[in-house]
Parts: sequence; C-alpha cells; structure tokens
Amino acid sequence: MDIKDAIDLYEQYILAEKGLSNQTVKSYLDDLKQFFLFFHQRTRVEDLMGTDLVDFLRYEFSIGLSASTALRRLSSTKSFFIFLKKEGYLQDDIPEIDTPKKPEHLPHCLSVEEIDRLLDMPDMEKPEGIRDRAMLETMYATGLRVSELLSLERSKVNLKAGVVNVMGKGAKERKVPIGDYAIECIAKYLDEVRCKNEGRDSKYLFLNRYGKPLSRQYFFKQVKKYASIAGIEVSISPHTLRHCFATHLLENGAQLVAVQQMLGHTNIATTQIYTHVSTKRILSAYDLYMRKK
Repeated sequence: MDIKDAIDLYEQYILAEKGLSNQTVKSYLDDLKQFFLFFHQRTRVEDLMGTDLVDFLRYEFSIGLSASTALRRLSSTKSFFIFLKKEGYLQDDIPEIDTPKKPEHLPHCLSVEEIDRLLDMPDMEKPEGIRDRAMLETMYATGLRVSELLSLERSKVNLKAGVVNVMGKGAKERKVPIGDYAIECIAKYLDEVRCKNEGRDSKYLFLNRYGKPLSRQYFFKQVKKYASIAGIEVSISPHTLRHCFATHLLENGAQLVAVQQMLGHTNIATTQIYTHVSTKRILSAYDLYMRKK
C-alpha cells in the first residue's frame, strides 16, 4: 500500500473512530510528515520497520529538539504504526521504547512579599485598576485557570458565603472558597465599576470598557505590566498566580487532596508536582492560610 493512501485511511480513522478534533488531527499529521521527511525513502507501508521508530527518536534528539516535542512526534508516529498493525497492513513488530520522562515545567513561584507587591500595583483610583485588582486577587485566592476566570459568571460568585462555583475542564463544576481580600475587591468592583459598565446586564463578571468579556491576550499583558511596575524581574504570566496559590497553600499546611479539589485536577498526580517546593508538614487546609484579615 502506498504511504499516502495509508495516511488517508489513518486520518479517516482518527476523525471518525477516535473522535478527535480537526486541530488535533492536523497535529498528528504534521508529526507524521516530519517522520516521512526523515524516512523519505519509505514510500510504501511494506517498507516500514518497527525499528524506524527508535531511529526517528534518536534523530529527533540529535538535532536538539526538546523532549516534549520529540516524544509527541514519537507518540503520533507510533499511533500510526499501531493502526497499520491492527488493520493488517504492517507485518513488522512495534518495539517497546523506553523514553525519558517528560520534564515538568512549572512557572516560577513568587514569594508572598512579591505577590503582595504585584496585587498592590493596579491604580485603585481608576475603574480599570479596580477591576484588575479584583481579577488578580480572585486568581490568587482561588487558583482558577485563566479561562475559568475570564468566563466566570456573576451568578457563580457568592460573596456572602465566600464561595465561587467554577465550571472547569470537561464541564465539571467545583466549589472553591474565596478569601477576604478577594471578596472585598470584587464587591468594590461590582459597586463602583461593574454597575456603570455598558455591559452591566452581561452574565460575565469581568468586562472591558465596552462591556465585553476580556481576552486572554489582554489579561496576559496586564499581568506582565503590573509585574514590571512591581519590580518583579522573573517572567510571569496569569498562570503564575495559580501556581503560587497551590504552592503557598501546600507550604503552609494544606492537605494535598484539598488543593487538588480546588485546582480541579482529576488526577492527584497532577497536583503532586507542586509539592517540590513544600517543606512544611501538611497539617491543615485553606482557612489556616489564605489571606485572612
């Protein structure tokens, strides 16, 4: 079978049978393209050998690709090989490959003093500053993902109870406690800015001056701006606040499972990557630490 025909069959399979998105399918096919650029002499399925996967991985590392990129390309290509094997087109065995563990890259964790400086940067004399302060406080007090913060609805925030209902990944809802400082800043935003906004009837909590939800790019720029003004030299992003939320809780005794639930992690192993900075015993949960007045 011609390689092009095999790839066409594989594309139909991952679109229909595996239900992958068009963007994911494109990524798979782009990775396969890299494999066949290296093995350009492989024009038919019968030419493929299981050891090609090993040689391809060696090549990827030899040209200085990151482990994450090389392993992703290997995974995409191996999936193609497995498909051909199951369909009876590939006779050669597919080897088990011991791969280096993909490194966990975590954002730099700011100190509590740096967090305080960052949160103090928005100009509270301006509507934009009041809103931005509320957003920064909310991210650090709840550990929300950026997408969760920007899509947060007014009806999901209960300031009296001190709880935020978050719709996370996979349409899973979770309740997250919110600290005193964040509650105060959100209330100020609602009372002094949000009620006068053009989009005051919008279901979303945080809006731009035109009454529309904020974009990720805009919020990213705002965080970078405030970090620069605060004299924070390391590069940070909105996700840094989520990372600091988890790290500071664990350092001050929060139970790992409690942090897992607040972050919305399905697997606790995902949360455990934050324990690398935690040196104190895990003794208690949220209310023992999170910015109480």
